[in-house]
Amino acid sequence: MPMHAPMTSSGIGSEWMELQTIRQCWLYRQLFLKLLKRDFSERYQGSYLGLLWSFLLPLLSLLVFTFFFGIIFKIRWAGQTQGSGSLGELALILFIGMALYNFIAECLSRAPGFILSHSGYVKNVVFPLEMLPVVMVASACLTLVVTFLAILLLQFSIGQAPHWTVFLLPMVVLPLLFFALGLSSFLCSLGVYIRDIQQLIAPLVQLLMFLSPVFYPINALPEFIRPWLQLNPLALAIEQARGIMLFGQLPACIPYLISLLVGMLTMLAGTWWFARTRKGFADVL
Repeated sequence: MPMHAPMTSSGIGSEWMELQTIRQCWLYRQLFLKLLKRDFSERYQGSYLGLLWSFLLPLLSLLVFTFFFGIIFKIRWAGQTQGSGSLGELALILFIGMALYNFIAECLSRAPGFILSHSGYVKNVVFPLEMLPVVMVASACLTLVVTFLAILLLQFSIGQAPHWTVFLLPMVVLPLLFFALGLSSFLCSLGVYIRDIQQLIAPLVQLLMFLSPVFYPINALPEFIRPWLQLNPLALAIEQARGIMLFGQLPACIPYLISLLVGMLTMLAGTWWFARTRKGFADVL
């Protein structure tokens, strides 16, 4: 496979080329697919159930939360007038929130140590290091796809047919993918220079769960707080994914565009930071 010469840091053109992460993945698409396959398979290497763990673990968590929230505390989801308010619907609502949260949590948790675990590639002058954060996010995205397939199967099993709006799911998740890629690129780079960042990320990821509507609807919050959640791509992705999958609701245009803008800006900032700091990886490692 032909390899391109390493990029230099001189000139505006070369700086812009360093931000072309998607272009790098296309040029090295065979290498990208090989790394993606390896990263995805290594997580389940040696286990008997393999890929099944990608939705068995969220399913077990779902059963626990549904039992406590739906049976013991008898909580029903407020504010969805189209819904039936059944226990099965509550399980689906929680499952969608957990799936998207687990996706972003996996990306942020793995990012600080991802370059360190692939340090052998750093000293290879022709290897496109910008590809590594994309491989990590794409691997988490595959798990997310499997989880959403499990959600659809669960939806059919309780006798609730998905609405046609379910085909809008990739569009709804897109801002969150941009957001995850930007933060992951930033944390991948930062983790090389500051090893303690790994210890800090764990409580922050836990805090993100409570700052996002994983276990509560947005309308349960005070009204003056709700507009600020539009700046959180995870919060909006969860609410809109629930709307299109369970209630046939079209995504609100303005909040979606705001979320898309935030996600794209985060991705550009993260990839720019990674391109600027990658030059010192070899010296640190």
